[in-house]
Amino acid sequence: MTRSLALMAGLAGAAGALGLATLVRPSLTRAALRLPDAPATGYALRIAGMMLFALGLFLGGFAAVFVTTGAVS
Repeated sequence: MTRSLALMAGLAGAAGALGLATLVRPSLTRAALRLPDAPATGYALRIAGMMLFALGLFLGGFAAVFVTTGAVS
């Protein structure tokens, strides 16, 4: 596994975990970022969490396909 592929897989895992945590429990992220307790904040955090989770899925998927096609020697 090349260094860039390992970096991409690690970033995918981190982004996916952070996005899933933000998506499932936006109150924890709101408290960590010291954001106001408003409905709009919850919606924005859920959208950001879904975007981070999607980033993790795409990066992880690209890394998996790159490895399974044999492009890594």
